[in-house]
Amino acid sequence: MVSLWGSKNGNDQQHGDDSANEDSSPQPARQGREADERTRLLPPRNHGYLDPDDPAVSPYNLFSVRAVRFVGVLLLAISFIWWVLLLVSIFVSPPAMHSRGSGFFDFSFTTLTVGNLLIGLLFFSIPSRPMEISSLIIAAFLLLDMIIILVVQRLRSEEGWVGIASVIWATAMALYNVMSDRVVAWGKKEEEERLTGRQETRRTLREWCAVMTATFIMVIMIIITILLTATLMLRSRDASLKPPGERYLVDGDKYKLHLACLGDITYDDKGKRNPTVLVEAGELPFEDTMDDWIYGTFKNGTIDRYCYYDRPGFAWSDNAPSPHSAGMTSDALSEALAKAGEQGPWVLVSAGVGSIYSRIFSSRHVRDVHGLFLIDGLHEDLLHRIASPTRGFVLWARGIISPLGYDRLLGAIFQGRTREDRVYGKSAYQAGKFIKAKLQENLVANSLTKSEVSQARNIQTPNTPLVVVSSGIEVRRDPEWERKQEDLTKVTDNLISWDVVNKAPHRVWLTPEGRTILEKRLGELVRAK
Repeated sequence: MVSLWGSKNGNDQQHGDDSANEDSSPQPARQGREADERTRLLPPRNHGYLDPDDPAVSPYNLFSVRAVRFVGVLLLAISFIWWVLLLVSIFVSPPAMHSRGSGFFDFSFTTLTVGNLLIGLLFFSIPSRPMEISSLIIAAFLLLDMIIILVVQRLRSEEGWVGIASVIWATAMALYNVMSDRVVAWGKKEEEERLTGRQETRRTLREWCAVMTATFIMVIMIIITILLTATLMLRSRDASLKPPGERYLVDGDKYKLHLACLGDITYDDKGKRNPTVLVEAGELPFEDTMDDWIYGTFKNGTIDRYCYYDRPGFAWSDNAPSPHSAGMTSDALSEALAKAGEQGPWVLVSAGVGSIYSRIFSSRHVRDVHGLFLIDGLHEDLLHRIASPTRGFVLWARGIISPLGYDRLLGAIFQGRTREDRVYGKSAYQAGKFIKAKLQENLVANSLTKSEVSQARNIQTPNTPLVVVSSGIEVRRDPEWERKQEDLTKVTDNLISWDVVNKAPHRVWLTPEGRTILEKRLGELVRAK
């Protein structure tokens, strides 16, 4: 009996020890190989599997998944630094980073890249088919954008290496997001099969909310990408419109300025060259504002020859590096005239804010200027009106969203706006180049430009013939404008006439009376001795 009980107790003890040893000893599989990314992080409980909701069931267990996330964070940091550089370049162009276009497209592509990478990282551990498909769609449209920019010569020169690098980087990052999503989905499947015994197909409410949020954001980004592509197509269409004159490289070949001249060079009875009228447009491109009036004056024989140009960012001219003042524009015009072989004497005709540019040009070419003609010109003391911070912020905001081109697209589809309208006509103010030019004007109007025009007033020769024509509506509406118009008549001591045209708007030439007076005074100024 004793031996029976003893034998039983001994066997039980031995069996219990064996079981304890079996439970506490490492698995042969774990002893037979070194730890790698498939090695169990937690030993199985009771030789079973983990619960699918256990935090240990995660794709982050795999080194490859963690590496992909680390690379994603690194790429996001690089993209953000590039984004900051492009943001700064809108206001101050870093060395070798100036592009002849507005720079807003570069900024848009990089913003899209940062958003794409950020969404990928925020929802990194919850891969989904909608996310993958959305990233593929974005990559496809960005690839199309890249092809358009590279194929169309005008776009390629406007965007420069900065724009090309931005769109290539955006395309590569969209494809990286697709690859990242697939790697995480693979890692999730591997870990679920290893730790739970099967792939988990259900999602928690939190995961479904994350998937829906990510999908909604990606759909918005797809719409943005489509708008960018459509706007690029419009720009490529507009690039086929040939300028009436020639585009000349200026400022160390940094950008091109469009200059055109019409008419023949004539001489007076003494063999002296007759003045050429050099026209400076106001707030909008010359071709859509003053062209009809000047051309009519030319056809009527009042003037023999005239030249005009587009300021940087207007019509066919490229954008200049930032910051850019009126004096810099005058220097660029002087360079373009020299390259075109044009020379004075000049009669400078200008309107609105263009009068600031003409006066600076006149002070730097005092021997070549035959006369000044100011049409409702802006006085230097009123430059603060175009230099207000609120106006600058609005221009910057408009520039940031200008690559979406929704206004130009709607105009082309529903209003029949043509490429002429978009380059220099009714829709020209919607273009990123034009907005950038106005932003540059705003940033330095009350500092650099005001200083330059103040110096110009002191340098201007007092015997230069001067004509001032003012808007009757503006003079009666704004007493300060009237006082400053009167002060403009004192820019030189040789005032030929000052006319206030009744019922004429700021663009005096839009009324029959205004056009008549302008043509009459221009003829007198050209013939003045």
